Amino acid sequence: MTTGTQPTALTSLQGHYAGAVSRLAAFAIDMAVSSGLFALGLAVITYVVNLLTSRHVAWNKGDIIVAVVYVGWEFLYFAYSWSVDGKTFGMAVLGVQVVRADGTDLEPRQAVIRTLALPLSFLLLGLGFALMLVQREHRALHDLIAGTAVVYAWDARAARIRFLARQARVPRPVPGGQHPASGTERS
Repeated sequence: MTTGTQPTALTSLQGHYAGAVSRLAAFAIDMAVSSGLFALGLAVITYVVNLLTSRHVAWNKGDIIVAVVYVGWEFLYFAYSWSVDGKTFGMAVLGVQVVRADGTDLEPRQAVIRTLALPLSFLLLGLGFALMLVQREHRALHDLIAGTAVVYAWDARAARIRFLARQARVPRPVPGGQHPASGTERS
């Protein structure tokens, strides 16, 4: 019988299904980033048109052209990000990733299908997202349609080990004026 307490080990969530809160937070970050980039793009276009033609261009939210371009931009933002790396900026920040239902890397075709199906989860009064709360895999309607799942991709334990390894490689001054790497006296 041992009398000491055993330290609790850091456990990794890597590969586990991502929860609804992580996914919602990543989506909120992505909407803020993509909308900000869209607004920045409109501002740059306005500036360039004003600079070249001396005409002021005003963008109206009610313009059908602006709405269509915005929807196209959002499609491009999500579909491209998911097809290239399996994650968007918000997902990377929160350490989650889209994979195929069997856990392998996402194919571009599935990224496009998932992006096209994403609005269905909203259009059904959010019931498409409610599926995340009742399934073991936390898959939403658009995940079921595209054959995808969202998993944690960031390993906290591995990141801590890498951080500690970097700290161990940094030479530290030794009292007495010797350089730690060579053991020689510094001048």
